[in-house]
Amino acid sequence: MSNPLLELKKLGQSVWLDYLSRQILKTGFLARLIDEDGLTGVTSNPTIFQNAISGSADYDPSIKGLLKKNMADPKEIFLSLAIEDVLEAAKLLGPVYESTGGLDGYVSIEVSPDLAYDTGATIEEARRLFSWAGQPNIFVKVPGTRQGLPAIQQLIAEGINVNVTLLFSVDRYKEVINAYISGLEKRLQAGKPIDRVASVASFFVSRVDTLADKLLSMRYKEAKSLFGKAAVANAVVAYGVYKNAFADKRFLELKNKGARIQRILWASTSTKNPEYSDIKYVEELIAPDSVNTMPEETINAFRDHGKVRAALPGEPAEAEKTLKDFKSAGVDIDEVTSRLEAEGVGKFSESFRAVLDTMAEKRNTLLTRK
Repeated sequence: MSNPLLELKKLGQSVWLDYLSRQILKTGFLARLIDEDGLTGVTSNPTIFQNAISGSADYDPSIKGLLKKNMADPKEIFLSLAIEDVLEAAKLLGPVYESTGGLDGYVSIEVSPDLAYDTGATIEEARRLFSWAGQPNIFVKVPGTRQGLPAIQQLIAEGINVNVTLLFSVDRYKEVINAYISGLEKRLQAGKPIDRVASVASFFVSRVDTLADKLLSMRYKEAKSLFGKAAVANAVVAYGVYKNAFADKRFLELKNKGARIQRILWASTSTKNPEYSDIKYVEELIAPDSVNTMPEETINAFRDHGKVRAALPGEPAEAEKTLKDFKSAGVDIDEVTSRLEAEGVGKFSESFRAVLDTMAEKRNTLLTRK
């Protein structure tokens, strides 16, 4: 019996895991996903790390070791633990990175979400994390806020791999592409190589349906034909922008000098509405030259009953019409995506503060036991 996850690869789509913990490294679970399911990357975020660390004693030995070195700051403890996991995952994915020529095999670590609206601080922390990791198959995640755009450009110009996260808006996505290309141009003008600089743009999906459906139900309950259609339509339009931008003369001139495409990555692909298919945001977003990062339950579901077909590129014009239909029904997708960006930054910041509280509690507990 064929494995649908492996079939995605044949259509040009990479499968990444949207989860990282000490446990999946120690048990060999991540290694099995790489060997058996063709997994080629890992993403994480403050919420994922919070869940991994707060509910486990797996990190206690490392925390004890850090305390012995007189490291007491909760943020420094957290970053040290996160880097340990990231580097171990990067080691497992090293052969993928080498065999794909740097196309795949990446692990992401995120700058502190509370820096999302501070360009300078984002740049400084991204530099530190990338240098600290010290491996070529690491992405530093930078929120795609307005303030994040100049940070993305500068980091790319410095040769730092960037995973642009929390993208919901097509217009913001266009700005992110411009920031990436501008960063490559700046780096090239400085006489530096651009052939090993990598980036992905993480375009969030399911949350768009969650909010759009909620707003739609408050206005026109009879407009059932639109429920569950905003997210994929928004993604189809983004994919059209992606294909056009990286086929444009401006980028092709850079490509001739070794530049890589900033691949689009579908994020937030677990289904939130139980009335929808549990693999909706996988089956409907199968696209060449893209990445889909999935939590474990979605990977398992797609392996079990996924149907592989080339779903994209769809018809951007039809997708744009769908988004206009939402506006006619009183739901402006631009307002939805703007609200989701702000909420996303807020939720990740809350998780980050929570994980720092967890670090402080573990530190105090272990010091007391000592």
